[in-house]
Parts: sequence; structure tokens; C-alpha cells
Amino acid sequence: MLGLSRLRFIFRVPDLLRKIGFTILIVAVYRVGSHIPVPYVDFGAIKALKESASESGGVVAFFDLFSGGAITNVAVFFLGIMPYITASIIMQLLGVVIPKLEEWQKEGQPGQKKITQWTRYLTVALALIQSTGFVFALKSGNAGLFGLSGIRLPEGVNLIPAFTPWKALIIITTWTAGTAMVMWLGELVTQRGIGNGMSIMIFASVVSRLPYQGAAVYSEGSKLQFVFILFIAVGMIVGIVIVESGQRRIPVQFAKRVVGRRMYGGQSTYIPLKVNQSG
Repeated sequence: MLGLSRLRFIFRVPDLLRKIGFTILIVAVYRVGSHIPVPYVDFGAIKALKESASESGGVVAFFDLFSGGAITNVAVFFLGIMPYITASIIMQLLGVVIPKLEEWQKEGQPGQKKITQWTRYLTVALALIQSTGFVFALKSGNAGLFGLSGIRLPEGVNLIPAFTPWKALIIITTWTAGTAMVMWLGELVTQRGIGNGMSIMIFASVVSRLPYQGAAVYSEGSKLQFVFILFIAVGMIVGIVIVESGQRRIPVQFAKRVVGRRMYGGQSTYIPLKVNQSG
């Protein structure tokens, strides 16, 4: 009943409803970009790559999970949000060894803006490097990254037919721009939507693969296995929500005091200390 009352509360607050609608719109744009292939790739080869990745799994299938299928689609958002996450981790680690970054971290909001700006620059640089590597991995086919991951394309199938430096430049530029756009979309959700934008992007990518994976489990295994896995998944979600929202209430008792002829204080309250501080 408490959950239903909160759902009704959403539709009573126009500002909250606008934020939710804006977040859904950004996620929809992100999902569309994860299915639009870059120029100069062979659609037949993309289909063969998806079938091979679903059968063999491996590191490509793992990355494909977090990109929401953008890797096996060879899409505009091929790299997804991973370069931004890598850049953020690098900036946090460099804050320990570079005095200037440590100084920015202690400046509060102005320093955080400078760190965010340099994180963007580093994200674009990483996207440029990773795009270059992936272009030549696609060109190499079975001899490149996909071959090392156990994914085998049919003989004679080439993901980038008639490979030229010009085509490589266009694809690299498209992927780099796609990463910058994903970063911008995530920041828009953080500023004008609900929750942390980057986390929402990762969540949307992972959730988008659940119907496909659920259908694979249902078709390859028994109905009992499917129900059991579904029961475990729902139990995990319920458990995570309980732990995330759990609080340790620290009681606080205010002392009574007399001002003039009136008595104030004496109330008791509590400090809501979260069980999972790290979130």
C-alpha cells in the first residue's frame, strides 16, 4: 500500500512528473543510438557477429551487456559510457599523486567543476584511442579482438569491406562523438532528470538485455529453471532495496528548558543513519 501511495504521489507533482518524463526521453534516445550502425559496415556481418557472440559469450558478450547491445550492433554508441567511467576513476586516482587535483578536490563546488571539465577532456581522449583500436579489431575480424574472445565469423565475412584510412577516420570520429553525446545525455539526466545520469545509462543498458537473456533461458532450459532464476532475481532486487533503504535510528532526547514562565524542549526524535552508507 505504501508503494502504491508513492506512485500516486508522482502524478500529483508536476515537477516530478516532468523530471521522470525527461529521464525516459533521454534513455529512449540512448537506446536508439545503440541500434544505429556506423557507416561503411556490412549489415550481414553484423548479424553474423551477434549470432556468434550470443553463442560463444566471452569478453565481448560481457562488454555488450553494459553497452546494451551497441558493440555487436557496431552502433554509434559503440563505446557507451565506459570511457567516462574509466576517466572518472583515473581522475580520482590522480588526485592522490597530483597536488593540483588534490587542491581542486578541497575547493568544493568550484574545484569539482574543474575536475569535471578535465574528466570530459580525458573521456574524449580515451574514446579516440579506444575507437582507433576497435576499428582495426573489426578490420582484422577473426584475427583481432573478436577472434581472441572466441567469436568466429563465417569465412569471407568482413565487418568493414574495402577498408581504407578514410573509412577508418569516419568511424573513429563517429564513435568518439557518440561517446561525447552519451556523456552529455548522462549529465542532462543528472541536472534535469531523476538520479545519477551515468548510473541510469548503465541501468538502461543492462535491463535492455534482460528480455533476450530471459527468452534464451526459457527456450534452452526447463520452465522450472526459468521460474527458479526469476525467483532469485526478484529476491535479489527486494533484498537490495531493503538494504539500500535500511536505517539505524539513533534516538535523540532534547533537554527541557524554561524561558520566562514557559517550558520548551523535552521532545524526543532520532537521527536516520543509513545502513548502507556507500549506496
